[in-house]
Amino acid sequence: MLVHPQIDPVAIHLGPLAVHWYGLMYVAAFVAFILLGRVRMRQQPQTHWTPRELDDLLLWGVLGVVLGGRLGQVLFYDPGYYLDNPVEIFAVWKGGMSFHGGLLGVLLALSWHARSHRRRFLEVGDFVAPLVPLGLAFGRVGNFINGELWGRVADPALPWAMVFPRVDDLPRHPSQLYQAGLEGLALFVLLWLYSAKPRPVGAVSGAFLVGYGVFRFVAEYFRTPDHGIFGQLTLGISMGQWLSLPMILLGVWLWTRALRRQGLS
Repeated sequence: MLVHPQIDPVAIHLGPLAVHWYGLMYVAAFVAFILLGRVRMRQQPQTHWTPRELDDLLLWGVLGVVLGGRLGQVLFYDPGYYLDNPVEIFAVWKGGMSFHGGLLGVLLALSWHARSHRRRFLEVGDFVAPLVPLGLAFGRVGNFINGELWGRVADPALPWAMVFPRVDDLPRHPSQLYQAGLEGLALFVLLWLYSAKPRPVGAVSGAFLVGYGVFRFVAEYFRTPDHGIFGQLTLGISMGQWLSLPMILLGVWLWTRALRRQGLS
């Protein structure tokens, strides 16, 4: 069995300032967003996006990710803990960011951007969706470095079963890496290829919601369930899976509506 390397969560000490790996993963995600966005602008000049508009979107997106992700973690997963330890709400460098909360924050940021730049909301969503998954992969790598969100107990014969010494001595699935591969790399490749050709408005956004929701639903079977506001498991479904179901349904609706409208045009 493999053993988690227990990497120091602090990457660099700059005097009294500690730069955490988790924070660096977010920086990498935002840099990837900008670089991929510029590539996408060159590939699809008909969208009329500009570097300045992309920078503005990133600014609002960062606020949406950080505030929404942290509030989602507090409200969806650990309300009792943070109620007893309110100061910990601000300790974002320790990890603990809810994707679904971050998504809600980003949707608000996209809505604000669309309104201020006189674009349709789904038009902005279609442009942004392929830029997001690579950042999600970086975030899951940050979870792995922190040794958090570990997987369920695995068969010791599994070649990549891993012991997380900070948890126990049992072999577990490195579910953080599963999620990095599925919700991150695989979803990025699929969306990037799908969006390379012109698609009806809403199709790429719908594909993102379906793809992430399905991949997250599958990955949750290998991840130790979070307690959440509904408990660890309700009807055999984890909190992450409950939150992914509406994503999948909304994505299917958006996707099919976009394709149906294309067929009628």
